[in-house]
Parts: sequence; C-alpha cells; structure tokens
Amino acid sequence: MAASGGTKAIVAALAANLTIAVLKFIAFVLTLSSSMLAEAIHSVADSGNQILLLVGGKRAKRAASPEHPFGYGRERYIYAFIVSIVLFSVGGLFALYEAWDKFQHPHAIEGDFWWVPLAVLIGAIVAESFSFRTAIIESNHVRGNQSWINFVRNAKQPELPVILLEDLGALLGLVFALFGVSMTLITGDGVWDALGTAMIGLLLVAIAVILALETKSLLLGESATKDDAAGIARAIEADGTRIIHLKTLHLGPEELLVAAKISVEAADTGQEIAKVIDDAEERIRAAVPIARVIYLEPDVERVQA
Repeated sequence: MAASGGTKAIVAALAANLTIAVLKFIAFVLTLSSSMLAEAIHSVADSGNQILLLVGGKRAKRAASPEHPFGYGRERYIYAFIVSIVLFSVGGLFALYEAWDKFQHPHAIEGDFWWVPLAVLIGAIVAESFSFRTAIIESNHVRGNQSWINFVRNAKQPELPVILLEDLGALLGLVFALFGVSMTLITGDGVWDALGTAMIGLLLVAIAVILALETKSLLLGESATKDDAAGIARAIEADGTRIIHLKTLHLGPEELLVAAKISVEAADTGQEIAKVIDDAEERIRAAVPIARVIYLEPDVERVQA
C-alpha cells in the first residue's frame, strides 16, 4: 500500500511539474521576471527529483546478491538524499543567486504580456493543489494517528514525505512568486520581483535541509517503530520465552531485520530449542509482516547474584 501510494503521488507530482515548468519558462521569456525563472528552475528540479525517486524505487526491487546479501532496499534512501541535494543546489541556491542579481539590476515587468506570469502562477497553484491533494490522500493511508510533523520525521518510506514537502514548497513558492510579480506590476519596482525570488530560494534551502537531515537518519539505519518493536516482543514472548535483548534494523522501507537473544532452559535438547526458534519466527512474521530477516540466538539466561 505504501509503495504503490508513493508511486502514485510521484507520478501525479511529475505530471504537474513538467507542465508547469514549460509554462513558467514561457512566462519568463515574455516578461524576464526573475521570480518566474526561479519558479521554472524549481519545477525542473522537482521533476528531476521525482524521476530520481522512481528510479530509486525500481532499483530497490533488485534481488539480493552475494555482494549485497540483504538486498537493495536502502537505494530508496540514497535517491531521496540525492533529491535533497538537487533541491538545495539547483533549486535553492540558483534562486538566491537570481535574487541577488535582480537586487543589483532591478527592472520592471513591461510589455504587452504583463498578464502572462499572473495567469501562469494562478494556473500553477491550481495544478499543484491537485498534486498536493494526491500526496495527502496517499499519505493518510499510512500516517495513522500521527501528526504531519511526526509522519515526516518517522516515516520509513521516503517517497511520501519527500513529495509532501516538495508540493508544499511548490505551493508556497508560487504564492511568493505571485506576491513578487504582483507588487512589481503595481509599483513598477523590480526589487519586489527580486524579493519574491529570494523568498523562494530561502524556502527551498530550508526544505532541502529538512529532507537531508531526515534521510540521513534512514541511511544510518533506523530501528523498527515502537509499535512494530512491541509487536515483535509480544510475538516472541507469547509462549513464555524470555527476551535477553532485542535489536531491529530497517534494511529498506518494507524490510526489517530482527535479531534477538532468547532464553532457553539448560536442559532443553537441540530439537526443542529449534522448535522454540521456529515457532517464534512464525509468530513474528504473522505479527509484523515486514520482518523478513530474523535471527534468534538461544542462550541460557544467567541469574545475577
């Protein structure tokens, strides 16, 4: 559900951004508005990012190999991290450079096509709103009762948080661009256009930093959620088995490694221990289906004196 929902949100965002990017470039050519150029580059960067997410999702499905015995699930995290770099450099830094240049050489929006950027921006806001709505709907399937902030911080599937933040950034960026262009048309002062561009740049840099920090945590390796960890513990202890220690690690968004040392009786035979382990593994997979790699080590629990 999460993977298919993420793909649907990515495709919706990609279709919207490609269309909007073309219209923004046309508006820039006709008006030479720096806000329109910043927004056009923003849409191009977002489109490239969505393609990266699709590529990462496809590559993550490759079967495990001797060199990568636990598979390629983390490729989705790597591509999501690259997205944050692209958004920071191509989107944010470029917009800030354009803003600085426009502050140095401000000029008003002139000519017969002054209305084009307004029409493009309003149309883009409508299109991005539909894309953002799709991302929200798909995220709600897996968000549960979490707040949106906790969802972005705790999600193990990187695609939906990335698309949510990108779409939110796109909508706010369009509002900033509309503000800058409108004020430039009203006052005839190009500084407002530069200000709108600077606001877009700062927004993209902030979103990129948030994405980089959250994705870095996934790359380093995160444990199971509290609910999944509790479910695994209950599954192991269901027959009275005691857990000496338990560790989990996400090998990918939908693949969890479980390693635990469990207590057995000193008098248990090898066959009895094997049955305890097999039964526990079966219960774990029933309780938490993404627990696909399970290692249970039997040990005799020492009583502390």
